[in-house]
Amino acid sequence: MPSLSALGLDEVPALRPLTYPGRPAPWPAVLAGDELLPLDVRPLPLGQWPVAGLTLDETLSGRGEAPTGRRHPVIAVGSNASPAQVAYKLARRGITSAVPMVPMRVRGVAVGCSAHIGRAGYVAAAPYLDPAVETSLVVSWLDQDQFRVVDDTELPNYRRALLPGGDFAMTLPSGERLDGAYLYVSTYGVLADPRSGLPRPGGGDQAALLASLIADSAALRGLLGPGPADWVRKAAADRELRDRGRRAFADAGWALPQPGFP
Repeated sequence: MPSLSALGLDEVPALRPLTYPGRPAPWPAVLAGDELLPLDVRPLPLGQWPVAGLTLDETLSGRGEAPTGRRHPVIAVGSNASPAQVAYKLARRGITSAVPMVPMRVRGVAVGCSAHIGRAGYVAAAPYLDPAVETSLVVSWLDQDQFRVVDDTELPNYRRALLPGGDFAMTLPSGERLDGAYLYVSTYGVLADPRSGLPRPGGGDQAALLASLIADSAALRGLLGPGPADWVRKAAADRELRDRGRRAFADAGWALPQPGFP
């Protein structure tokens, strides 16, 4: 079976912050430990898609795990789309159960940058509302234990919102539409670009983002500069410094609230 290393998907952003957000699941698959098993998309409900000669639900049930109908669909805008990051988060809590991960199209959600600095030192992605866009995002189906672990890594910097499918069209590659899915929304809002006042695009090159923030703010330059490697090293080592950086975002007027999510 293809391993994450063989596929070039084994970089863990929590361990190498400048690789954030990591490489997302490139196609519908099941994450099982350090392996990524391809899912064969069919015009059927997700649980009936074939994987390794069985349906997905048969495969999960054969492992003693919850089938898709007893799992929570969770949309990722940042590193939770990375199989390596998800595997790392689960392994730290001793969880080895499999995770279906499927890229899909989501209407009305764009990807920006959260107006805070994460524990690993990077500036993570965060969603914002834009009814005109359709974004390709990875959705994972988490069992109850996996859901609890991911919650623990996101809260309180993010809050969990439930997006209704009637307001946010979510379309799987099979053409099936989801009735709803969870999404983590930053409690601090998203970062604005000082030149346009619009949200800064997120989910791209982390080093380029940090270099831009350092160039745009003397306060951040003094706290976390002079370069991106200095930023992540200093921020990861000092919670107070991360908090001061977050306050610098707010003081500069860059933190755009996102009250419109459910």
